[in-house]
Amino acid sequence: MIKERAYLDGRDTTRKAASGVPPRCQMRFSAVWLSKFRTGCRAKIFVRCYQAGFRFNARMTKSVNAVCSVYSYLLFAITLVTTGTLQTQTPSPSPKPSPSQADYEFRWGVKIPMRDKVELNATLYLPKTPDGSLPKTPVIFTLTPYISDSYHARGAYFASHGYAFALVDVRGRGNSGGEFEPFVNDPRDGHDLVEWFAKQPFCDGKVAMWGGSYAGFDQWAAAKELPSHLATIVPAAAAHPGLDYPFPQNVGLSYDVQWYTFTSGRTGQQSLFGDQKFWQTKFLEAYKKHVPFKSLDSFIGIPSVNFQRVVKHPTADAYYDAMVPTREQFQKITIPVLTITAQYDGDELGALSYYRDHLANTTPEARAKHFLVIGPWDHAGTRTPTDEVAGVKFGPGAVIDLNDLHRQWYDWTMKSGPRPEFLKNQVAYYLLAAGNSGANGEWKYADNFETLVANPKIFYLDSKNGDANGLFRSGSLSEKQPSEGLDTFLYDPLDTTRGERVDGIDPKEKTAGIDQTYPLSIAKDGLVYHTDALPSETPFIGCPAVTLWVSIDTSDVDLSAHLYEVQPDGASIILWSDTRRLRYRHSLREAKLVKPGEIVRCDFNPGLFVARRLMKGSRLRLVVSSPNSIQFQKNYCSGGVVAEETAKDAHTCHVQVFHDATHPSTIQLPLRELTTLEK
Repeated sequence: MIKERAYLDGRDTTRKAASGVPPRCQMRFSAVWLSKFRTGCRAKIFVRCYQAGFRFNARMTKSVNAVCSVYSYLLFAITLVTTGTLQTQTPSPSPKPSPSQADYEFRWGVKIPMRDKVELNATLYLPKTPDGSLPKTPVIFTLTPYISDSYHARGAYFASHGYAFALVDVRGRGNSGGEFEPFVNDPRDGHDLVEWFAKQPFCDGKVAMWGGSYAGFDQWAAAKELPSHLATIVPAAAAHPGLDYPFPQNVGLSYDVQWYTFTSGRTGQQSLFGDQKFWQTKFLEAYKKHVPFKSLDSFIGIPSVNFQRVVKHPTADAYYDAMVPTREQFQKITIPVLTITAQYDGDELGALSYYRDHLANTTPEARAKHFLVIGPWDHAGTRTPTDEVAGVKFGPGAVIDLNDLHRQWYDWTMKSGPRPEFLKNQVAYYLLAAGNSGANGEWKYADNFETLVANPKIFYLDSKNGDANGLFRSGSLSEKQPSEGLDTFLYDPLDTTRGERVDGIDPKEKTAGIDQTYPLSIAKDGLVYHTDALPSETPFIGCPAVTLWVSIDTSDVDLSAHLYEVQPDGASIILWSDTRRLRYRHSLREAKLVKPGEIVRCDFNPGLFVARRLMKGSRLRLVVSSPNSIQFQKNYCSGGVVAEETAKDAHTCHVQVFHDATHPSTIQLPLRELTTLEK
C-alpha cells in the first residue's frame, strides 16, 4: 500500500526554486504560457508539455516562471494514488525529520574514478543491521547537477529502508572534478558509476538509479550504455536534449540563460536563480531593446559558455543524439523501467518520448516490464506531489508518497518482493474531477497507452465572414467540415505590447493556470475558436493535436496553439499548448523556409497527455497566435538565423489560416463517452 505520508527532501520541498529541470525541460510539455495582461505577468505551466524549458530538478521551481523557463512549456499536471483515507493537506514545505544517525552509516566525500581518471564526488548512506554491521544490499544512486546535499533526506529515507544510497555530483559540479557541459558526459559517467558501485563490499551486485528532470535524463543516458549491473531505472520528468531542451521544438527560451546561471560554477546560485522579478525585468528589457537571443547572457551580465554552446545547436543534431538512446540501444534496454511524469510537467514531452521510443523498439518481454505513471502535478510534483498548481486544484488524492512507491518498486525488481499495489496495470493516470473545487479526482488504469489515447474526435475550425479575432467575436470548432473560409491575423515583431502588458515583471504563479489575460488580449494579433457547450459532463482523456493550413507573406514565422476549458461560469483552465517554428514544419532536424503565399500544413502534435472531466455546459477554447513574449526567443521573420536577428531584420507577417474543403484546419479532441456505471 502506498503510504499517505510524503517524505520530502531539501530540494524537492523548496518549491521556491525552479524544479530542477535543465533548461527548457520545464516547459517542454508543449507547455502553455499563461499571461496576465493587467498585472503584467505571463506565467508558464507544465502540462507535460512543455513549457519550454528544461524541467530539471525540483529545485528549479521557484515560480511558475521558473518552471516555465525550464522549457517554456505551459502545461500542467497533478496526480495521486490513494488507498484508504486521504490526507486533506498538502505536504509540509519543509523536510520530514531524517532517521537518526544510528540508523545508517554516513560517508562524506567519496571519490569515484571515471575511465578518463576524473573523479566524481559521492555522499553515501549505508544501512546497518541490528548489530551495527553493514549488509550487502542493492545500491541506488542519483547523478545530479544540483549539488548532492539537496537530496540528503532522500538518502536517509532509502538507507533506513534497507538500501545503500549514493548522491553523486555530476562532472564539474559540487565537489566533482572535470568541466560541466550539460548532458554530454553523463552517459559514460553513469555507466562507470554503476560498475564501480557494483564492485563495492556493501553492494550485492545490483544497482539502480533515482531522480527526476536532469536526473531523469541521466538514467536513460546511463541505461543506453548497457552497464551489466544496472538492475532498474525510475526516470521522473526526464529531460530530453534536442527535443524539450534547451529549445523546445527548436524555439529558444529565455529561461535557458537562467538555468545556465543556476548551474554555473561549482555551487548552486539559488538566490539569484530564484529572484523572478530580477529575471522578468532583465528579459523584458532585452525584449524591448530587441537584443539578439545569442547575446542574452552577456546582456544580463552573466556570460555563459554553456549557453553559447547550445545556441550553436538550435536543432536536433549529432550533438544531442549522442546524449540519448538510439533505436538500437532502446532495443537492448530490457531492464524494468518505471516512467513518472505529469500533465503539468514541463518535461512531459521528454518523458513520454523516451517511453514511446522504448516501447516501439524493445522486446515484448521488456515492454511488459515498463510501467507508466502520469499524475496531475507540475515538474517538481513528479517527486513531491501537491494538490494544486498555479490555481488548478487536483484534490488530496493526488498527493501520494512517491518515496514509498519507489521503495516498493525497488523491492519488487531487486529483492523479489511483490509488485507495488499502486501499479494495478501498465499505465496509471490521474483523472481530474470536473470543475476546479479541489474535489478528488481518481486514479485510473489502462493496459496500453496507445489504445488509451486512440480515436479522438475531429473538430473543424470555422468562422463567420472570416472574423475570429477575439474572445467575443470568435470562430467555432465544429464536427461539420466547412466548404470555404479563411481567417487572418498579424504578427509584428516590433510590437512590444504583449510583452509589456501580458508578461510584465510580476510573476503570478499562484493563478497562472486559471488566468485569462492572454486570451482576453487577443485582437488582430491572433484567432480564437470555441466549441458549443457540452450537453453533459464529459471525460477528456488523451493527447490533443492541431493541424493548421496556413499562408504567410514572409519566409518564416512562429505559431502557437493553446487549449482551454471554459466553464459555465466563465472560469477557465489551461489544458494544453504547443509552439512551432514554421521552417521546421516537415522536420525538427532540417529547416525549409516558406515561399510567401504558399499554403502549407503545420502540425501541433507533441503527444502531451490530458485527463480531466469537463463540466456540463463547458466549452473548449482554442487560441492561435504567434509567440511575442519575453519568455521566448523572438522570430523576426527574416528567414535568417533567428538567434542573431534584431529589430533591423524585422518583417511584419500576415498569417492566413484556411478552413475550406481542400485545406481543413482541425483540432483532435479526446472527448470520451461516460460509461454506464459513471452515468
